[in-house]
Amino acid sequence: MQSYLDFEKPVADLEAKIAELKSLAQTDQAVSIDEEVNRLGARADEALVEIYKKLTPWQKTQVARHPQRPHFSDYVAALITEWTPLAGDRKFGEDAALQAGFGRFNGEPIAVLGQEKGNSTETRLKHNFGMANPEGYRKAVRIMEMADRFSIPVLSFVDTAGAYPGIGAEERGQAEAIARSTEKSLELGVPNLAVIIGEGGSGGAIAIATASRVLMLENAIYSVISPEAGASILFRDAARAQDMATAQKITAQDLLGFKVIDGIIAEPAGGAHRHPRAVIDATGAAIAAFLKEFEGRSRLEVREHRREKFLAIGTNL
Repeated sequence: MQSYLDFEKPVADLEAKIAELKSLAQTDQAVSIDEEVNRLGARADEALVEIYKKLTPWQKTQVARHPQRPHFSDYVAALITEWTPLAGDRKFGEDAALQAGFGRFNGEPIAVLGQEKGNSTETRLKHNFGMANPEGYRKAVRIMEMADRFSIPVLSFVDTAGAYPGIGAEERGQAEAIARSTEKSLELGVPNLAVIIGEGGSGGAIAIATASRVLMLENAIYSVISPEAGASILFRDAARAQDMATAQKITAQDLLGFKVIDGIIAEPAGGAHRHPRAVIDATGAAIAAFLKEFEGRSRLEVREHRREKFLAIGTNL
């Protein structure tokens, strides 16, 4: 069942009428509904295109958080063969929020990292809604070190509201773990690509998004803090999250202008949650282009390119 966002109400109403007509046709075979269904379907498609042409930053935030948006596990299932997940940080334990392992992309070996939010109550609880503990980031460092040792490129799928802020996480060195993961991402001698597929929240995202190339899906967001938390701090009012989202410049289009990201992967009208296969295929094409671009580069060239990329952020302001 399709889940609608508040601003999608015109589309929801039209598609509800279509469903009602189809239900009526099932009970009365003599009723011909094809013409009316086609007409309403065309109107719904037009409304969807118009709505998604002019999404506000807050509406993009809602789209990025849509529960039916494809998650890490969906991208891995569709794009990575011989997927072998690895568990544990060899220091404390396993963290299910941050998944990591090795597989093959188009037949070539690749290391894959990413936050998994889950798609049901059970899996969301299991993966802690994609909010990783320190052991998750230490596991990421372990996988990146292995990839670097064997000259295997690293691919990250970023989708988190932020690292888990619990007492236990802080006691076990959450900030230090994030810093170490960011440091390891920067010093890799192999190319690494980060794709922000939903939310890119705070240091929890940066820890695995400090890459040779950073791409964002068209309706994803990337920010130092969530709009709600930012509004609570700056405006003393979480209800002003919409204002905060606009002020933060968290959309892919804004961040491309600041050189924080390197490219945008287009989403069809209606977002990735309506067209998961098309978006995953487009992401796969972007990954293939990235790997081809960096093929044959020396370790020194890869590091120097990454260094220059991050030094150039904001230089055109």
